[in-house]
Amino acid sequence: SISLGIDYKTVPVNLLEGAHRKPDYLKINPQGFVPTLVIDGRILTQSLAIIEYLAEARPECGLLPPDIVDRQKVRALAYAVAMDIHPICNMHVVSHIATMTEKADAREDWMKHFIANGLRKLEAMIGDGDDTFSFGDAPTMADLCLVPQVYNARRWGVDMTDFKRIDDIDGRCAELPAFQAAHPDRAAENSLPAATH
Repeated sequence: SISLGIDYKTVPVNLLEGAHRKPDYLKINPQGFVPTLVIDGRILTQSLAIIEYLAEARPECGLLPPDIVDRQKVRALAYAVAMDIHPICNMHVVSHIATMTEKADAREDWMKHFIANGLRKLEAMIGDGDDTFSFGDAPTMADLCLVPQVYNARRWGVDMTDFKRIDDIDGRCAELPAFQAAHPDRAAENSLPAATH
């Protein structure tokens, strides 16, 4: 399982209430996006950049495999989610869709279409191998990107029937304490008033 052995404090930023657009948050993350990580005296933004920082700063954690070709494969899987699915299904993008049409279910149709299309391609990239996770037998950066996207897919009602490998991997991740601790529902239960990390 993934464990970086780092003590941390999670501070939720409520996007629905616009906490990411408040001046205090914009001081630490001018883009107004989440996440923001304050670690080792530095402010880090952008999910993948944060994950790659952790992978490089603490290589023993296994977020990226030691072999260069294997690292490329893990990055390709992670990037397929973070750069191909996530940007067009981000809240600020899908909110804009509602301003362009009066179709009541335009947002839902958009999300289902692009998430399902992206997951279909990701399922093919992962393949039918017998790896326990997206790549290999331990979670990697690819799984850190996959799990939140599967959560989002379910939230929007995407039919997961055709994504057996993805569903299996997500289920195995859900059994691990690190993934359980990071689950969005748990973050909501432990909501803190501050808007910085």
